Amino acid sequence: MQNEENNVMEKIVSLAKRRGFIFQGSEIYGGLAGAWDYGHLGAELLNNIKSSWWKKFVSDREDMYGIRAAILMRSEVWEASGHVAGFADPMTECAKCHHRFRTDQLDAEKTDGGMKCPDCGGALGESRQFNMMFSTKIGAADDTAATVYLRPETAQGIFVNFKNTVDAYHPKLPFGMAQIGKAFRNEITPRDFIFRSREFEQMEIEYYIRPETWEVQFEYWQNEMADWMKSVGMDMSKVHVLDVAPEDLAHYSKRTVDFEFDYPFGKKELFGLAYRGSFDLTNHKLDYHDEETGENIVPHVIEPSFGVDRAFLALMISAYTEDEMNGETRAYLKLAPHIAPVLAAVSPLLRNKPELVEKSRAVFSALKKEFGRIAYDDNGNIGKRYRRQDEIGTPFCIVIDFDTLGENPANLDTVTIRHRDTGNQERVAIAELITFIKSKITA
Repeated sequence: MQNEENNVMEKIVSLAKRRGFIFQGSEIYGGLAGAWDYGHLGAELLNNIKSSWWKKFVSDREDMYGIRAAILMRSEVWEASGHVAGFADPMTECAKCHHRFRTDQLDAEKTDGGMKCPDCGGALGESRQFNMMFSTKIGAADDTAATVYLRPETAQGIFVNFKNTVDAYHPKLPFGMAQIGKAFRNEITPRDFIFRSREFEQMEIEYYIRPETWEVQFEYWQNEMADWMKSVGMDMSKVHVLDVAPEDLAHYSKRTVDFEFDYPFGKKELFGLAYRGSFDLTNHKLDYHDEETGENIVPHVIEPSFGVDRAFLALMISAYTEDEMNGETRAYLKLAPHIAPVLAAVSPLLRNKPELVEKSRAVFSALKKEFGRIAYDDNGNIGKRYRRQDEIGTPFCIVIDFDTLGENPANLDTVTIRHRDTGNQERVAIAELITFIKSKITA
């Protein structure tokens, strides 16, 4: 079973590279561990994930305010949040090969002398705390430069803009602030493809509430998070909800729920939901003035937190499918139309027939203008095009053939639409293509 799961992961990693979803960062210079570049299709899929999230949690709501905070902030922010003093993982180093490991994640065999290195069997040194924040300097000269940090989370950028948002918009409790942005952690052992990396992206909400409502709000946001996962096409049979044990909670949290996912390399955290209490606003010395009652209170916070890259990987795993079609094994990504990086591919049946190419280009241009995520594909025979589009998750292949030109008068100005999941085909009038595709996006 483990070999089968590893094989699936290998296939997904291979597909991601071969079809231009994800590349190793700095690959032409040997690569940089924990850094990944997204190619065209990967960037499109990422954007669709983020757009879906933003629409559900920001644009479609009246109580949510989006922001985009700076990555660099004053060091006082991280001192107040506790990151400078306490944002660390336990690390150990092998005396023989000098590889470093997180002590809390080692599965090595315990011995009288401590622990053995899982890579070479050498002796591991004593565990020590390793702060995961990247630091840099701001200033023209080293001796006068101030130390700043690449943010290890997006949450603090939201909290430090709490007062600005309240002063600008005068929201009534409860309300939320949302952000999508990059975060950075100097991971000791980045691994498992894009699951754990040093540069990643988060979609995060800080929802401000009155403390007596926290349990109701917590359940509400847990359901909202699950609804979004379903809507983008995650395999919910692979999703598990874990209530974090009291002894494992962060010091500021009264309750935290982890959404875990069955990745091929094990059940790992996908998203998190935390009740942060008033910890952050209190540390930043911020409060809320209720204009109706005249009272000043420190709101409590419910935090739904989503990793964009982990969502991407979970979707790829959920969508990856193998079946048999026309006597051959095929692999395809069963992505929902509103999430797929390419919505439809337009092809002439034969690329050497100018009349077919001209008509195909006209159809392509009209659809491209309307939807954007439309490809033109005339490379190879029609069967190879279908397989190529299946593999990147394109829901529909639109073929302009001789019937389109009137060889069969009944089919004049119609096209063949081939459906990815079933391979079934149907004729649709060119004039109805936009309406047809829109109906599939919203279905």
